[in-house]
Amino acid sequence: MSSFEQYIQELRDIRATGALVKETSYYVPLANLLNAIGSTLKPKVRCFMQLKNLGAGMPDGGLFTARQYQQQSGNQPKDPQNPERGVIEAKNTRDDAWVTANTKQISQYWNKYRQVLVTNYRDFVLIGQDVNGQPAKLETYRLAASEKEFWQKAQNPRAFAQEQEEQITEYLKRVMLQPAMITSPQDLAWFLASYAKDARARIEKSELPTLATIRRALEETLGISFKDEKGDNFFKSTLIQTLFYGVFSAWVLWHKQGARRGYFDWQTAAWLIHVPMVKALFEKVATPTNLGRLDLVEVLDWTGEALNRVDRDSFFSKFNEGEAVQYFYEPFLKAFDPKLRKDLGVWYTPPEIVQYMVARVDTALRKELGIADGLADENVYILDPCCGTGAYLVEVLKRINQTLTEKGDDALSGLELKEAAQNRVFGFEILTAPFVVAHLQLGLLLQNLGAPLQDESERVGVYLTNALTGWEPPDEEAKQRIRQLELTFPELQEERDAAENVKRGKPILVVLGNPPYNAYAGVSPKEEDGLVEIYKRGLINEWRIKKFNLDDLYIRFFRLAERCIAYLQPCRGVVCYISNQSWVSDPSFVVLRQNLLQSFDQFWIENMHGNRKISEYAPDGKTSETIFAIQGFSSGIQQGVAISLWVKTGQKKSEKYVRFRDDIDAAKASERRAQLLATLEEQNFDCHYQTAQPSRINRFSFRPSHVAEHYLEWAKVTDFCAIPPSNGLMEKRGGSLISIDCDALEQRMQAYFNPDLDWEDYKALNYGLVKPKARFEPKIARRKALLEERFDARRLIRYSLRPFEVRWSYYTGIRPVWNEPRPFLWKQCWQGNSFLITRPAGVASPEGCPFFFTQLLGDNDFLRGHAYYFPLQLMNGARLQPKEQLSLLDILGEKPDVDQPFANLSSSARQYLATLGLPNPDEDPQTALLIWMHVLAIGYSSIYLQENADGIRQDWARIPLPNSRDLLIASANLGKQVAKYLDTETKVEGVTTGKIHPNLRSIAVTSKVGGGKLNAETDLALTAGWGYAGKGGVTMPGKGKVQERTYTQQELQAVDDSVQTCLGATTRDIYLNEVAYWKNIPERVWSYTIGGYQVIKKWLSYREEPLLERPLKRGEVQEVSHMARRIAAILLLEPELNANYQAVKQAAYNWT
Repeated sequence: MSSFEQYIQELRDIRATGALVKETSYYVPLANLLNAIGSTLKPKVRCFMQLKNLGAGMPDGGLFTARQYQQQSGNQPKDPQNPERGVIEAKNTRDDAWVTANTKQISQYWNKYRQVLVTNYRDFVLIGQDVNGQPAKLETYRLAASEKEFWQKAQNPRAFAQEQEEQITEYLKRVMLQPAMITSPQDLAWFLASYAKDARARIEKSELPTLATIRRALEETLGISFKDEKGDNFFKSTLIQTLFYGVFSAWVLWHKQGARRGYFDWQTAAWLIHVPMVKALFEKVATPTNLGRLDLVEVLDWTGEALNRVDRDSFFSKFNEGEAVQYFYEPFLKAFDPKLRKDLGVWYTPPEIVQYMVARVDTALRKELGIADGLADENVYILDPCCGTGAYLVEVLKRINQTLTEKGDDALSGLELKEAAQNRVFGFEILTAPFVVAHLQLGLLLQNLGAPLQDESERVGVYLTNALTGWEPPDEEAKQRIRQLELTFPELQEERDAAENVKRGKPILVVLGNPPYNAYAGVSPKEEDGLVEIYKRGLINEWRIKKFNLDDLYIRFFRLAERCIAYLQPCRGVVCYISNQSWVSDPSFVVLRQNLLQSFDQFWIENMHGNRKISEYAPDGKTSETIFAIQGFSSGIQQGVAISLWVKTGQKKSEKYVRFRDDIDAAKASERRAQLLATLEEQNFDCHYQTAQPSRINRFSFRPSHVAEHYLEWAKVTDFCAIPPSNGLMEKRGGSLISIDCDALEQRMQAYFNPDLDWEDYKALNYGLVKPKARFEPKIARRKALLEERFDARRLIRYSLRPFEVRWSYYTGIRPVWNEPRPFLWKQCWQGNSFLITRPAGVASPEGCPFFFTQLLGDNDFLRGHAYYFPLQLMNGARLQPKEQLSLLDILGEKPDVDQPFANLSSSARQYLATLGLPNPDEDPQTALLIWMHVLAIGYSSIYLQENADGIRQDWARIPLPNSRDLLIASANLGKQVAKYLDTETKVEGVTTGKIHPNLRSIAVTSKVGGGKLNAETDLALTAGWGYAGKGGVTMPGKGKVQERTYTQQELQAVDDSVQTCLGATTRDIYLNEVAYWKNIPERVWSYTIGGYQVIKKWLSYREEPLLERPLKRGEVQEVSHMARRIAAILLLEPELNANYQAVKQAAYNWT
């Protein structure tokens, strides 16, 4: 429950008692609300009620900053005479807060404390001081128009909170921050964002014909379409940003014009805005009539007051051309509209990255294109198509200035620099706020470099436009819209014309920047949507890639850059982007890479690591931070990224090169960025890169691949099966269909399928399956389920969630109860059948072994990168779809008998077995399993995984087949042992049951600190910090308690000499809590990873007591011992597995 909802609920409940004292009974809810909000501020603000009479009366409460109170003194203020953030006067809900604010009592408070918050619990009036130090009514807020309406709304606290919470929270934050002088760009950004949110909430309630006119004009100017709810939100966000950044930029220019003293009046802003397009838009919105109808005058008054509270000397010492986005715009958008920020991928680019990329472009122009002055050459036109606040453009102008300076301090160099800023260095931006900041940054830079813009006729080449449209001449319909725009908004038409003059009239030689990462629905016109179609051609039919996502915005900017440099005159140039690294080797981007190879001659790619999506680790074992990580700021970007530079020389016979660098890999982002900049000083720059060999066989991968000599000639694992593998099940229902405890799952599924339990009664049980999700309307889904099925205890089945992580699930094929029930997989899950599990490409680092074996139905995320299940046998009849039956006819030559198992082996696999003289796999179950068991034997060889890591990561793993019957059978026998250790449903003699093998007996022994026996009732709670609930209830791993140590003499004496080599030089004691632990889990057993999951640690993370809500059971504690011993058994088999792989590799069957 939110703090405001709780406030309303407490007021309602206190009133309902009928025993309240009119004013004081509500003190506690008010204090709780203010404390909850104040705890989010820096410094924190606390509310203390019922202050002493210190000569001006007794205020009802005071607002103190953290430094004013100390916990050691009972949480009382150290200086109760001076509440730094003012005092509170609370009246009865019947009273008028506005009237009270004008009373003598409030004047007395004001004379002493200088700030008073007057409230009747439903209205809030802030009395502060104006610029002359006189009392003034500052900000006000009203929750309801009357007391009656307030109490009516209070009957439903949640609905009231949904209506008012964001605005009242922002208001009270501003109240508690009001007396503080604003000194930093971050603080001012927060205030502006807070007022902007209030303004947005107000225009949400307004309909104004002028807004429709502006909306159409912006659509035409920006080359976008405001469609649906998202488009509407984008438009309103654009409008609000224009207003507030118009005022802000006017304030900056007012200050720069020498207004060291005096009062800034926001109503004069239109006179100070220099960018014509912003000026016109501002003037259109900011008329007294429009602002009055939109109820925005009050908010803009507050904004002006905030700007007049800024310590400008301190502010402008930090707000310089290099830091504006980090310290201002990015915090503004984060506070104003974090969803839009995320949707558009607006993230701060650290200066080291910008400096590196600009330097690399400058060097490439000189060395690869023979342009001696690089970026400073008057014929080099530069475009940042998504320039944001202008960081890259600022750095480009600095580089140009440096070159001009190095050529000699010519008195005309300032004119050359200004000429470049106006007519050669271009930026496109779609959001008005960063567009305004970019103009400010570049204007400040030119002023600091002695080349200021002189008047309103001079502007830098940054345009408000959609970079992805407008490259082709308009058709007749578009021309008509343009003529209309010229009549209604001539300045917007001029902006559009200027942008399209760049798009269609300038010979762009450089494209660089940090394109947005995410797709954003609601604003993309058809012209933009068609950009990447060329990168999809042949994906399905030629490359057999059926699942792909090429809709992220950065791909559109790739296509834009390709067209700019490769297809438009002068048909040569340089592209430099930092972007998601998926395009480098992911199969989905094969056609994109193929196109880029045809369009460009040379590529340099730097892997920037820091992929938080896969929890990437640096070589020293520490977490690899995203390259964008900066202390105190949200980096936002979780994907691994790469910097890439593409060169088209324009020469017909230019040699093609793709160079890839992977050694800029420090764990800390700041150190990695320093490494990146240092590479610019390397004498032999290219020697640190590996050369990739893109070709059809590796899907034109731009990442070098080092594999065994004949790896690419071996069969892919998908070449062995008759029917393509299936993804695992996808629940996406918050765990409602999956549970550690079978009884709890059975209880809730019985309720779900109980026709006598109506929807409201079922919801009240809080059993899950009641929250709407994508493609899931819960009430409709349950109604459908009740019509088609009843609870069936046979559908309660064991379920493979992660490696060695088995849960209970309830299966139903009724969509959409499960998000993806995978009926094919369900139909092949029958007694006696089993599955090989693997994935199409590696995404985790480290990944460990990408194979598993199970008899159970399993999860789509069983392995990182999505798990695919290969049934080892197939059953016909109702279990196969007609299309699958036809595929089998091609292989078998006849339709198989109903309910007669047959081998899931392709024609080529069957031919291979026949060549070795083996029986028909459909008639001999052992032959049917040989290839699949052989896959496990090879897949669990550590040498195979190391030697072919690049190839295994990029695609389905390739497996060498032996060219002799004996070698295949021997390998399959090893695979059967691996399968036995992996199979959670089978007890293993000597490992999990019976007399445990001496090499395993001392591993993972449940022990008590200090010795003795554990009490199952009190000692088995997992509380050592192995897991916690993250955002959205997702379980996140914790550090837990691990004690690394050497083996004891007793442990060493209990095992063979070879055991330590296989299991690791050291061991670990793994703690449940302060009393119990698992003794002796060897180093390699503890770190053992399958499919990107550290097996034992992952299992523990799900069972921390606050998550499990109970202690571990005795069998669960023993399960960790069994798991550790199974893993140890696999590791002890490693020498045989490696020898087997080497033997097979040397005597490989010619698959091709």
